[in-house]
Amino acid sequence: MQDIRRPIVVLDFGAQYSKLIARRVREANVYSVIVPYSIPAERLRAMDPVGIIFSGGPASVHQPGAPHPDPEVFSLGVPILGICYGVQLLAQMLGGRVARADQREYGIAQLEHGDDGTGFLKNVDAVTQVWMSHGDRVEELPEGFTAVGRTENSPYAAVADPARRFYGVQFHPEVVHTPQGMRIFENFVHDICGCPGDWRMGSFIDLAVEEIRAKVGDRKVLCGLSGGVDSSVAAALIHRAVGDQLTCVFVNNGLLRRGEADLVLEVFRDTFHFNVVYADAEDEFLTALAGVTDPECKRKIIGKVFIDVFERESKNIGQVDFLAQGTLYPDVIESTSATGGPSVTIKSHHNVGGLPAKMRLELLEPLRELFKDEVRALGRELGLPPHVVDRHPFPGPGLGVRCVGELTRERLDTLRDADAIFIDEIRKAGLYDEIWQALVCLLPVKSVGVQGDERTYEEVCSLRAVTSTDAMTADWYRFPPDFLQRVSNRVCNEVKHINRVLYDITSKPPGTIEWE
Repeated sequence: MQDIRRPIVVLDFGAQYSKLIARRVREANVYSVIVPYSIPAERLRAMDPVGIIFSGGPASVHQPGAPHPDPEVFSLGVPILGICYGVQLLAQMLGGRVARADQREYGIAQLEHGDDGTGFLKNVDAVTQVWMSHGDRVEELPEGFTAVGRTENSPYAAVADPARRFYGVQFHPEVVHTPQGMRIFENFVHDICGCPGDWRMGSFIDLAVEEIRAKVGDRKVLCGLSGGVDSSVAAALIHRAVGDQLTCVFVNNGLLRRGEADLVLEVFRDTFHFNVVYADAEDEFLTALAGVTDPECKRKIIGKVFIDVFERESKNIGQVDFLAQGTLYPDVIESTSATGGPSVTIKSHHNVGGLPAKMRLELLEPLRELFKDEVRALGRELGLPPHVVDRHPFPGPGLGVRCVGELTRERLDTLRDADAIFIDEIRKAGLYDEIWQALVCLLPVKSVGVQGDERTYEEVCSLRAVTSTDAMTADWYRFPPDFLQRVSNRVCNEVKHINRVLYDITSKPPGTIEWE
């Protein structure tokens, strides 16, 4: 079985697809990590990788200050795969030549190749569609390289130096527009790097538990439990490792969905027997938010009050040394790409942003090398119920960013009732797992309606449901008309203060998933 302490390392040169490259490697059941391109070779050697992938990137290898890896990376003795900008780096740094292409390639192209004997393009059709996005191209290959695939405008669309185990492609095998790209990754990680392809979540749990125990020892861990997938799985994993050394603080900010507080307490306190400190701070939050309508002001107030409550409750727990957080790999990648190193900033959308420095807690982030779907799989392995691990994302500020305009207890209760109906109908229709996120927004707009023989003047709500893979982009979900009609009828009949229901068909971009 693959030792995840020996990963496939993806060097990130600023590509928009670096995360997708790591995903493809993991989909081949091989563990992967992403690091900045600037990482010193000695640090790479200490990571003991079984293979290295150079990502693409927006730069030209010729422009001043273009990102280059430590040249010693070629002396590590491990296979290297260069993708797009990555293959251009291989060519330039090893003695070849890269030039501006006479005909740039953006979009679909046809790759042609024959049996080259290297195994790099094994099981890839002799003519297959690939996705191009480049202005430069390799004009001369370094010594030892041969061309193993070409497109109309790229004579060196796929290259190989099997003696040194260096390979490259000018196209992007990681995107869905390269239908057989996964076969190239499998050839590289399984056959060329020798990874058995047996990495599973169970092996991750064993190593993570071992590492958490070694790091924590006999000290105490504090976790801000929100009831969302990330914090729930992080808490369950840490509890598996250190048991009652973990204390979870669950703050009810009055901005939760209907039944949320009861659900969290039932699962974690009553069923799994975690140490859970419950802070009912609804009045405190709503008082601080009274009269505030600006969305950014709302977020700041919610964050500040949360910090006050969290710090107050933490003082009653006693000496604590670690703060657990459900940071996921996409967050780490974004921080790494932007700063050149992993960030230790606590995420605001986890409601722990900006904790006072005087708390001086060391961060414990056991999920920081996992993607969202992997976190869900981990939660299942840890025994968390489906209604916890498979639920849609929920923002840290909660209904505070879905109740547009002023936040009052009455408006929040109205929104909770409408949201519960929408989710209930989605579940009844068997659509919940097809949708990335579904929500209701209560708008600061009133409309005239007719109910019975009376005219009404009540609020308007908007339904929103999107499909996505990572929330970076999203498309609106195509419900059947009769489904929308059923939800509208129930909301208008059962929810006091709403007499009009809209459906939001805005994609991201240009819109965002949440309204505020």
